[in-house]
Amino acid sequence: MADPALKQQSKVNDIDASDLGRPDTLRYNILTLVINEEYDRAIKTLKEFLESDSEYPNFKLKVERYLLHSIDLIYAIRTKRNFPGISSLTRTKQQELKDKFKEHFKELRFMMKKIEDCMEELRLNDVRSTHIVIKAFWLSVVVVFVAGISFEVVNGMGHSFEIVLNDYVETAINFLFNKIF
Repeated sequence: MADPALKQQSKVNDIDASDLGRPDTLRYNILTLVINEEYDRAIKTLKEFLESDSEYPNFKLKVERYLLHSIDLIYAIRTKRNFPGISSLTRTKQQELKDKFKEHFKELRFMMKKIEDCMEELRLNDVRSTHIVIKAFWLSVVVVFVAGISFEVVNGMGHSFEIVLNDYVETAINFLFNKIF
């Protein structure tokens, strides 16, 4: 599942490997890049993801704020991890920086989950709208079919029925008048 170096690194930072998500997802890629301190690649990946073409029209509207916040979080994580003179700080200050890093990382993980949720919501909305379009198409086909049959019955058989009915009525009236008169 995850490579041993990543498991070792995640144990050091008290990060559960299952929180990274499935491999080959945006969340997994970004979080592993941040864990491995490849901040510039993580930021570049997020920017490319934002600029990539999507099959959903309102993709950028939904995801942009989460992506921009994630980029800010990566900058904050880099600053906390690469703080100059960290060894000269007191243990409590060092612990505060580590706690802030963990807090930012948890927030980054949450943002990545929110992005995945937005993408899933967009996919579900697309499926729903496709379902509605297909249902509307079939309903319109049924309406046209019923209307065609109705017109055929009224115009084609309707005239024949009218002629036959008129003939029966005329025959019945003639029979009655012949019997009465």
